[in-house]
Amino acid sequence: MNVKITIDCYLSSTCISKDSLMDTIQRALEIDDTRADVTFYRITDEEAAELGLKGSPSILINGKVLQPIETQGFS
Repeated sequence: MNVKITIDCYLSSTCISKDSLMDTIQRALEIDDTRADVTFYRITDEEAAELGLKGSPSILINGKVLQPIETQGFS
């Protein structure tokens, strides 16, 4: 079965986790022998609130938030 996976990562302008997040995602994909389209976005707190994102980084897999928490916007 060939399922298309998209991973969208949203980060605040000051978030420093991009490199480690890229490495972690790549390792997980390799372990699972999975391919995915991975995209990183730098967005403002206002954009995060408009999108309903709850932290930085916010990770969506096929449009679903990986780990939601209760606060709005980046914290």
